[in-house]
Formats: sequence, structure tokens, C-alpha cells
Amino acid sequence: MANKGPSYGMSRDVQSKIEKKYDDELEERLVEWIVAQCGAGVGRPERGRLGFQVWLKNGVVLSELVNSLYPEGSKPVKIPKPPPTMVFKQMEQVAQFLKAAEDYGVVKTDIFQTVDLFEGKDIAAVQRTVMALGSLAVTKNDGHYRGDPSWFMKKAQEYKRDFSDSQLKEGKSVIGLQMGTNKGASQAGMTGYGRPRQIIS
Repeated sequence: MANKGPSYGMSRDVQSKIEKKYDDELEERLVEWIVAQCGAGVGRPERGRLGFQVWLKNGVVLSELVNSLYPEGSKPVKIPKPPPTMVFKQMEQVAQFLKAAEDYGVVKTDIFQTVDLFEGKDIAAVQRTVMALGSLAVTKNDGHYRGDPSWFMKKAQEYKRDFSDSQLKEGKSVIGLQMGTNKGASQAGMTGYGRPRQIIS
């Protein structure tokens, strides 16, 4: 990875807008959840964007988080002991977390890119991914979520309706009000189309 110098002009504006999306209050909530979910062994980061990035950068904490949402014996991510120190191994660990998060049900648009975390390009995207993972865990309610359920919003769930054949047949003969109504108005007394207007002087 190349070292990047300071950005100027438009790239600086874009980067500052991305950095403004980072939410310090959300960081506190996510740290509380990760510690509650994985145990005190994962430690705590220093406050702020940089501390949060350094804490998650090697991918081990994220991997432990996603593993804790699965039952014993079916953990999706292998966590190396000791934690990886080589850059490409750390990025590989983060990539394994992202794959496991997608398999868990996190939508592709909510998943960050490895460089967003590793180079600190968009830590707010990392927050969004962890937030989406937490929301899914609360929604699934399968007994693996630990922490306060009010920390995350439940995702909308499908409400399946079963209609009988007779109810479906009845629905075919009803004209929905979106299409207008057939009561009240009629075309009685209208002249046929194409005839000239009768002007009587």
C-alpha cells in the first residue's frame, strides 16, 4: 500500500465530508455492544475515529463479533492465534469478516470495503456495517444476541397472508378506488366522438 500525502482541493473536500459522517455517540454504543457480545477479552479502543479504527483494523475483533452470533461448532471465521501482524493477513481477516457478515444477511450496500477500515478512508461505513449486523441479530432473536435490544432497530419482517380461493375470486370483481369509481357518473347524453359541435345561432 502506498503512503498517501495530504489531499488538496476537491479531494480534501470530499474526504472532510466523509469524515463528518462519523458518529461519536454511535461509536460508544457499538463498542458497548461488541464488548457485551464478545466479552471483556476484546478490550476497549481509545475514544475517537482513530482509536476505533486501530481497534478493529486487524480484523480479529470483527471476526470474534460475527462468530459470537453463531452457535458453538459452526463459527464461520477462523481466528488465528496470535493475531496477524502482516498487512495482507490483516486485510484477509477483515475480508473474511465481510464475507461472514454477508452470509449472515447483511445487505451488500451496507458492507464497507476493506480499505475503508484499513486506510481509514470511511470509518462511518464500518459503523454502518456493524450497525446492520446488530440490527439483524436483534431481528433474528435466535438467542445468540447479547446486550440491550434497544441499541438497534429491528428490521422489517415479512408478514405472510393466506387468502382462500373464494376470497381471491371476490377480489377480481372489485374495482379498486385507485382506478376511480363506476357509481354516479355516466356518459348519458354525450355525443359520439368525431361529430362536429352543433352551433345554433
